Amino acid sequence: MSVPIAIVPAPRELVVEEGRWITADPAADAVRTVVENLPDTEYRIDVTPDGARLSGGSDEALRYAESTYRQLLDSAEQVDGGLAVPAVRIADAPRFGWRGMMLDVARHFMPKEFVLRIVDAIALHRMNVLHLHLTDDQGWRVQIDAYPKLTEVGAWRPETMVGKMSHGQTEFSYDGTPHGGFYTKDELREIVAYAAERGITVVPEIDLPGHMQAAIAAYPELGNHPDRQLGVRQYWGISDDVLNVNDETVEFVRTVLREVLDIFPGPYIHLGGDECPDVQWRESEAAQAKQAELGLTDASQLQGWFTAQVAAVLTEDGRRLVGWDEMVETDCPKDAVIMAWRGPDRGEVAAKAGHDVVMAPNQSVYFDYYQGDPATEPLAIGHFTPLEKVYDFEVIPPGLTAEEQARIVGTQCQIWTEYMEDPDRVGYMLFPRLCAFSERAWGSEKTSYDEFIGRLRPHLTRLEALGLSYRPLD
Repeated sequence: MSVPIAIVPAPRELVVEEGRWITADPAADAVRTVVENLPDTEYRIDVTPDGARLSGGSDEALRYAESTYRQLLDSAEQVDGGLAVPAVRIADAPRFGWRGMMLDVARHFMPKEFVLRIVDAIALHRMNVLHLHLTDDQGWRVQIDAYPKLTEVGAWRPETMVGKMSHGQTEFSYDGTPHGGFYTKDELREIVAYAAERGITVVPEIDLPGHMQAAIAAYPELGNHPDRQLGVRQYWGISDDVLNVNDETVEFVRTVLREVLDIFPGPYIHLGGDECPDVQWRESEAAQAKQAELGLTDASQLQGWFTAQVAAVLTEDGRRLVGWDEMVETDCPKDAVIMAWRGPDRGEVAAKAGHDVVMAPNQSVYFDYYQGDPATEPLAIGHFTPLEKVYDFEVIPPGLTAEEQARIVGTQCQIWTEYMEDPDRVGYMLFPRLCAFSERAWGSEKTSYDEFIGRLRPHLTRLEALGLSYRPLD
């Protein structure tokens, strides 16, 4: 009895031919070649009774071929003489250049070993970006030599709120358990190198000028109330404590970014830009003076000015700014890559404004949302995003011209960890929804959901082999 072929994400074209290739070691015995007659991202796999050949238009494409071929070998059968691999013809290439996943390590710190397993999982699904959300109000996770208190103070909170946060809540219960941690520069370089070997770019995020309470707790002079000693935030939501707009704070951020650039060699640096309240800038005499000096008509415009000042460091180093979709409203640099998180319409706005766009809408690809009945599921931030909804996700928003559609450079799923205290909980929330997401990111043909589930069931053993937890299929 033949073993079904289960490849996730599904290749563009897979044709099963007559016959099988029998060999002692099909992984070692396959021929692998970079060829000139294929586009850079395209690959072919040809298995005949005489052998297997993997061809790619580049080393990157050959890596995709290898990933697919390893999954194909799971359908090989033991026979006399070794393993019998089904004869197939596969032609494949990704639809999108940015196929990413964001891991929030700021709200709950995740050990380096787990991040490396996530890299393996991304590679398994032929994705190519790991976005690390390294800083937030609840923790600072990257070593910065010039400012050691960022990790000495900002990486630790004495306790964390218990239960689900509701809108407008002001009273909280806490667990009494200290939480924290950070990555040394050497650990981050190890992650970057490990990812690069697997064709994955690591994009660091230093979220600013909001979501900065952990940094202000370490260095109060960065805030708008420098005489007030804040702690690292112990509950969720959006903090009003944002960076001030003084020249010294601009220089602080530039110094931090130069050290970040030295750790992460990739072309993209994420500067957040989301959820930045301007209430303190409206109350601050220094901020009001800066607003007047710059000739700005509203305090909210200070965010765009601040971002431009610090982003100059990226331009000097030949890097490219990435930000959440609020940046479009702050007169951000025109070459900024925008992550549309508040909905498909935000991606449409950004594309029409001339930005390259990564589609990351919370309605479909935020995996901190419930997968089932909240009464029986682990605590989640809200909303309902079951596996089938992820599978049905459409990357390109409606209403775009062909030129605007070309600005949709890819898509990304997000795992925010407010309610995920350890790797097992992250795995449960992330998988198998990431498996479905990878089909949309790669551009696999959308077949019936039942057909996808038929491939997904055997695929789950590959997650187990990586040591990752997942939500069982209902």
